[in-house]
Amino acid sequence: MVDMEQSETLPEESLVSGLRLAGCVFAEEEAAILLESARTDAELAMMLARRIEGQPLEHIVGWAQFCGFRVKVAPGVFVPRRRSEFLVEQALAALAGRAGRPVVLDLCCGSGAVGVAIARSLAAAATGCELHAADVDPAAVVCATANLAPFGGSAHCGDLFAALPQELRGGIDLIAANAPYVPAGAIAFMPQEARLHEPERALNGGADGLDLHRRIAREASQWLRPGGSLLLESSARQAPLSAAILASCGLTVTIASHDELDATVVAGMLSPAGELHIGR
Repeated sequence: MVDMEQSETLPEESLVSGLRLAGCVFAEEEAAILLESARTDAELAMMLARRIEGQPLEHIVGWAQFCGFRVKVAPGVFVPRRRSEFLVEQALAALAGRAGRPVVLDLCCGSGAVGVAIARSLAAAATGCELHAADVDPAAVVCATANLAPFGGSAHCGDLFAALPQELRGGIDLIAANAPYVPAGAIAFMPQEARLHEPERALNGGADGLDLHRRIAREASQWLRPGGSLLLESSARQAPLSAAILASCGLTVTIASHDELDATVVAGMLSPAGELHIGR
C-alpha cells in the first residue's frame, strides 16, 4: 500500500481529481481502493491511467466487493453488480427450511460471485451446500474456480446445462442465474467500461434480452430436484415476460423486487411431485 504522505508523484487530491475528470462518480471511494491496492507509486500511476482510460476498477485491482466480501475478478470477466445481491437474498430464502445439504448451481456464473455468496451464508449457518457453477467463457470459469475453491465447489465450462456432469440431472435444489438479459440494441447505450471491457456474450440477451431465459427455462426442470427452484435475475420491465416464459415451461412462478437495488428476480419452482403444470 502506498503512503501518500511520502508520495510526491500522486498526492491524494490529484488522484481524486483525475478520477473525477474521467467521470468517476465515486472518485473518493475509488481513490481509497487504488491507494490500498497499489504497492508503489509507479503501480498507482499505472492503475490511475488504466482507470482514466475507462477500464473497470474491479479489473484493475483484481477484486469486486459483493455481499460484504471480496470476490476475485480478472480482465475480460463480467463484474458482479450490487443488484445481484438481491438474487442471493432470494436464493437463500428459497432454500430456507430445506432438510439436508442442498445442491446449488450458479448458472452463467461469471466470477462465481452469486454462488460463493450463497455458499458463504449457508456455511455460516452450519448447513453448507454442494456448490457448482457453469459458464461458457473459459476466462470466467478460471476465475470462478479460484473463488469456489474455499467452499469445495466445482466450476464447469460449457454452454448452459451442457457444461454439467450428468449425475446432477434431477438433483439440483436451486439454480441461480444472472444470465445476460440486455437487449442487443441497448448494449450501445451501456457505460463504456461494460461495453468495451466485459465480454458481449455476458451482456447480450438477444433481440428482447430474454433468449437465455428461454433456453434455461426449457431445460431447468430436467435438472431440478422435485420442489427445486430456478431463480433468474431480470429487470422490472422484462420480469412479466420472464415469468411467462417460466410458467410456459410448467414452473410455479413468483416475482420479487428490491427498489433500492433496482433489482428484480423471477423465480420458478418445480412441483414437489416433480410434475409440470403447463397450461394450468
